[in-house]
Amino acid sequence: MNPRNIALLIDADNASHNGIDAVLTVLAELGQVNIRRAYGNWRKTSLKGWVDKMHRYGIEPQQQFDLTKGKNATDMKMTIDALDLLYGGRVHGFGIMSSDSDFMPLAMRIRQDGYPVYGFGNPKTPEAFREACTRFIDVQALMKADEPRKDANTSAPDSELVQLLVDAYNNSKRDAQGFAKLSEVGQRAGNRSSFDVRNYGFARLTDMIETIPNFTHERRENGAVWIKRLR
Repeated sequence: MNPRNIALLIDADNASHNGIDAVLTVLAELGQVNIRRAYGNWRKTSLKGWVDKMHRYGIEPQQQFDLTKGKNATDMKMTIDALDLLYGGRVHGFGIMSSDSDFMPLAMRIRQDGYPVYGFGNPKTPEAFREACTRFIDVQALMKADEPRKDANTSAPDSELVQLLVDAYNNSKRDAQGFAKLSEVGQRAGNRSSFDVRNYGFARLTDMIETIPNFTHERRENGAVWIKRLR
């Protein structure tokens, strides 16, 4: 079977070039990132970091001049290109690298056609864009998650996240001992929000569960992880 075709669209004015390697690694979950475009006014010295990455990562630069002060035509160009790709019918998923809430309607429109949208931005990205994505990933946390972890407790999840996992567990199928498949719990949590464990410094959901005292877990014969709520 042919691998799924993924498009990565980068708002260079609102995304750090330092995270591109980690972003491409994550998008491999969806398929091959064959379309890689970065949008911006390449006359700006502030975009030099992106310019240096173009050839190394096979990113196609899309020039967009700042025709009117205070108006960003880059967002419009990215949106038009995304919709062209969507209606062309040859793209099976999208990555949007930006911290701009203006891309919320675009992410919602793509998802309405049944395609996944992964958003990548900084910790201050508005919630509207975060929740519009299938997954939103904090690029800074993503890069930290790739580093060797010295202390699993340094990234302990907050109470809101714990409640999200508890709710997902409560709505999952459980066996006679009260254990539920971790994969189902993760799926239910992901359906409710743009939850992704990499935002909390973990590479896998299993790693996160090990730090949460509300749950115990066990690995069964087929390798699947099952969890049980303790409190």
